[in-house]
Amino acid sequence: MRRVASPARAANVARFFKTGKGQYGEGDVFIGCTVPEQRRIARRFRELPLTEVETLLTSKIHEERLTALLILVDRFTRATDEAVRGRIYRLYLRRLPHVNNWDLVDASAEYIVGGWLADKDRAVLDRLARSRHLWTRRVAMLATFHYIKQGSAEDALRVAEALLGDAHDLIHKAVGWMLREVGKRVSPAALRSFLKVHAGAMPRTALRYAIEHFPAAERARWMAGG
Repeated sequence: MRRVASPARAANVARFFKTGKGQYGEGDVFIGCTVPEQRRIARRFRELPLTEVETLLTSKIHEERLTALLILVDRFTRATDEAVRGRIYRLYLRRLPHVNNWDLVDASAEYIVGGWLADKDRAVLDRLARSRHLWTRRVAMLATFHYIKQGSAEDALRVAEALLGDAHDLIHKAVGWMLREVGKRVSPAALRSFLKVHAGAMPRTALRYAIEHFPAAERARWMAGG
């Protein structure tokens, strides 16, 4: 990774991911390795022992954490052994404090958390949604993408409702995104039913994301109060 790193790119990416004081990525460190390069490296080292992947996931360097997550997702989705999948899931939950930016969450939550809970009790999503850790709450919302893609909206709507009062813009965006996907992939009627109850109290960012694929006139009505 260091052989393909670029200090100039690192500086630009650090600004993009808001690493300044008081910003959501405060203190994160980048070396300037592109995502395609990280995916190539993750494929090359896809059989890295999980103990070493876990070490990579706890790195202070953002690209190392993302590469670790790409390896974990690859291993989880390829695994046929339930014990291996369970070990990866538990490793992921144990290291959630290091899954600490939106790209890290979005690259992993639906596959590992969503995938593991697909045939299990999903009450853990409600617990994650109540976390004080911003990114853990986003994990709860993004994990439901797994079920949306399978044609089920129940978990997404439940977690979205739990997060409607969240104060952070990045949760508003995640909620709106998953609601939009419910309308797009599962049921426009289910989305409209949700909006009839909640649109008036929803953060405007979440609402804008949720209705993005509606006709312009309908979007205007929802933004004006339904």
